[in-house]
Amino acid sequence: MAKMVTVFGGSGFLGKQVVRALAKQGWRVRVAVRKPAIAYDLKPLGDVGQIQVVRCDVRREGDIASALENATACVNLVGTMYQGGGQNFDLVHRQASTWMADICKQRGIADFVLMSALGANPEAASAYSASKGKAEVAVRKAVPTAVILRPSILFGPQDGFFTSLAAQIKMFPVMPAIDGGETKFQPAYVGDVAAAVARVLGNTDAYGQTFELGGPEVFTFKSLVQYVGTEVMSPRPQIWMPVFVARLIGLVGDAQAWARGMLPVIPAPLLTTDQVLLLAVDNVVSQGAKGFKDLGIAPTAVESIVPTYLWRFRKNGQFAVAAQG
Repeated sequence: MAKMVTVFGGSGFLGKQVVRALAKQGWRVRVAVRKPAIAYDLKPLGDVGQIQVVRCDVRREGDIASALENATACVNLVGTMYQGGGQNFDLVHRQASTWMADICKQRGIADFVLMSALGANPEAASAYSASKGKAEVAVRKAVPTAVILRPSILFGPQDGFFTSLAAQIKMFPVMPAIDGGETKFQPAYVGDVAAAVARVLGNTDAYGQTFELGGPEVFTFKSLVQYVGTEVMSPRPQIWMPVFVARLIGLVGDAQAWARGMLPVIPAPLLTTDQVLLLAVDNVVSQGAKGFKDLGIAPTAVESIVPTYLWRFRKNGQFAVAAQG
């Protein structure tokens, strides 16, 4: 019988790709999500009965224990980019990861993959990065064989970065460049990151290692805004925005995030104060770090994927290029 992996957060943008990749490798996949009703589209990604969806609130240790029943491996993809309502970075990132790792230790589960993020550091100024760093420490302490993956920002259809930038560009006549927009990013394709999970899970050669996952190119935030503006055929001038102004805008986003936690119909915030801190630090692979190359994966370029889903923001959709020709 195939080994079973419990994937926490498997219904999200990255999660669906991971579930598909693991199913292709023959794993029985149990997808632990807070709202199973919106995750049943995952079942067709595998053979009949190969993928199971169960309810799990990672803010409850008992739910995590139940989701790991009879599992032989664990993948933690759970994450949030802002705090609101009952969700906060420490609980969702550090505490949930700690519970998962402790339960895996008790049950002798050595195959554990933690999805962290570039810049994760317990001492980071950003609460997001600090909580990710603390999660890494807790997981490594309980399960020394755990593999940690630290991707840069992810891109792919329905992503939360390029799609959001395109929407903002279409909405506003000018775009802000916080402190000049010189922060560097190394976007990674969601399919490549999912492939990395499939490569390291159950791979004893990867035990105890950390892999930093960045794409083949490094961009400044300013250049990414320029690229998206050109791609959606709505280039926008960028204006330099002082950090203190961005923080004031972030305060509004903080309030919006907390309100959204109580009333989900409220739109997600465009910017929070913690995200302002994130935008002040380069998000690129560290020199000498292990990455895609060490896993035998050739990272996909932004230019080969992003145009395939940003065309819907153009005035004439997919026919806009032909009209320009």
